[in-house]
Amino acid sequence: MDTPPRQWSDLALHPVRIRILRAVAGTHHTTRDLATALPDIPQATLYRHLTTLVRAGLIKIADERRVGGATERIYALPSGGVTPDATTLATATHEDHARWFTAFASSLLSEFTRYLNREHIDYTADGVGYQQLVLHLSDAELARFAQDLNALLLPLVAHEPTADRTPRLLATVLLPADPPDTGPTHKPDTTKGHT
Repeated sequence: MDTPPRQWSDLALHPVRIRILRAVAGTHHTTRDLATALPDIPQATLYRHLTTLVRAGLIKIADERRVGGATERIYALPSGGVTPDATTLATATHEDHARWFTAFASSLLSEFTRYLNREHIDYTADGVGYQQLVLHLSDAELARFAQDLNALLLPLVAHEPTADRTPRLLATVLLPADPPDTGPTHKPDTTKGHT
């Protein structure tokens, strides 16, 4: 069953589920691995939240293997997002977009967790950064922005790996933002204080 988009964030933002997502990020874990990594979470609670995350598509079953007489599942975050074509976009449901964006966000979490787990990191030297900007653009300005950005990025995407080039992940999200709430506006009363 598809999860309504407004419930996806509620599913992910539960304190226990956040810890499970972080534990799985950047690696593959069995239930036993997760129980070891999160020893303060009762097993029944861990299993319940893990099942919820799998059903919602926030965690996937990456593999299964036989251990003794039982089947052991191996869990991972969904692989990085999708780039749907125009036909797919035209027929996509809200649930489709919620699932795709969750895969995208989960992939970012996985990559960033993998980076934080490196033995030596230097945020400045590595050029690590993340921020949100609001751009006020007309439709024509948005189209020009997309063209200019593509013109900048496409030659860089074509670079072949070499010994002096470091792979760098650039992720983009573009969507309309809510307009700022400027509150009620009051015009000065110019009828008072004058003769």
